[in-house]
Amino acid sequence: MEIIDAKNIDFQDLNKIIKEKTEVEIINCDGQRFIGSGTIDKKIVVKGVPGNALGAYMSGSTVSVFGNAQDAVGDTMNDGKIIVHGNCGDAVGYAMRGGKIFIKGKAGYRVGIHIKEYKDKKPVIIIGENAGSFLGEYQAGGLIVVLNLKGEEAVGDFCGTGMHGGKIFLRTDNPPKDLPKQVNLFKATKTDLEEIKDYLDEYCQDFGLKLSDVILGTFYVLTPNSANPYKQLYVRN
Repeated sequence: MEIIDAKNIDFQDLNKIIKEKTEVEIINCDGQRFIGSGTIDKKIVVKGVPGNALGAYMSGSTVSVFGNAQDAVGDTMNDGKIIVHGNCGDAVGYAMRGGKIFIKGKAGYRVGIHIKEYKDKKPVIIIGENAGSFLGEYQAGGLIVVLNLKGEEAVGDFCGTGMHGGKIFLRTDNPPKDLPKQVNLFKATKTDLEEIKDYLDEYCQDFGLKLSDVILGTFYVLTPNSANPYKQLYVRN
């Protein structure tokens, strides 16, 4: 794996170098944008703090960040995997269409907005701690899981606003009480947890956690109400 020292390298020049390589480790990353964007079948390790739109439009690469990441991680991502060993900013996975985003820490506002799935393309976002307001806004498919491992409030306000597809899993004893009318909330069953067990196992392997610890606790599931007006607007029957 080739090491690139990103200190004092412009984001455009850095991305040109990345696109010429198959496997790279970037050190001293300091806010350079679009790292890994649009790439296919690359392995990218980032040490430092990547800027906005990390992995945007990515189609099969694996990006591992040993630090925090800024806004719009995985924007309109098609496939691949992004692993963040820290916190993320706002709009993680905006309009994501496939692949996985695993975050060890917190995530900001509007995570998973407009994510969607089609046939075998199923986007998955797992957040280790908590998420800000508007989680899953206008969600049309895929899975969002908030593990709330620090035991705080799992999610901010307006969770699932406009949701018309997919599922949101919240690990919490205090589910949100201000949910929109078009969202159903129920306690997860063993069958529900089977749907996310393999993803959680993969998440635990990436971050050195025990699945038995993570899957303990109470999970709630949010799904769209089939009679809600958003489904009629966005889904063709």
